[in-house]
Amino acid sequence: MSSQKDPFSEYPRQVRASTERPASLYVRKSGYYAVHDRQPDMPAPGAALLLDEGAIAVFQGEPDETQAASIAGTLGPVYALQPDGPPAVPTGLVFVRFAEGVAAESRRGEINRAGYEVAESLFYAPHAAWLRARSGRIADALAGIPALEEMLDVENVEPQMLMASARRA
Repeated sequence: MSSQKDPFSEYPRQVRASTERPASLYVRKSGYYAVHDRQPDMPAPGAALLLDEGAIAVFQGEPDETQAASIAGTLGPVYALQPDGPPAVPTGLVFVRFAEGVAAESRRGEINRAGYEVAESLFYAPHAAWLRARSGRIADALAGIPALEEMLDVENVEPQMLMASARRA
């Protein structure tokens, strides 16, 4: 891929970390890319970071189609929580929480009209759910967040971002 063209132009440059913390932003990190949907047991030469038990590999540099093909996965951007947060990779899942007493399942029609589907209902929190874009594309999941935030009774929306786990001392 040419370094002249932005290979991730369909992805938003920045995404709010959550509706509850609107000042916290994830910003697309140049010089990094992620390979999703890879076989975890396959080597990922040169990977700076492996996430989701190896299903996602993060690389430094510009995406190279030849290397991506050899790794066998889908290319995507890497974000960082500002300022100077560690690399964060969107999974395509978005968490939504409605007001207490408003079941997420009761809003399935509105969720579908916003371009999403319920990926997982939470039995312990019926007013919340994990959603995915109906297209299945991570870019669509991130770009559609404002439509979810505008839904009646929504209290929080946040994209799922994977980061390296930090060890506690």
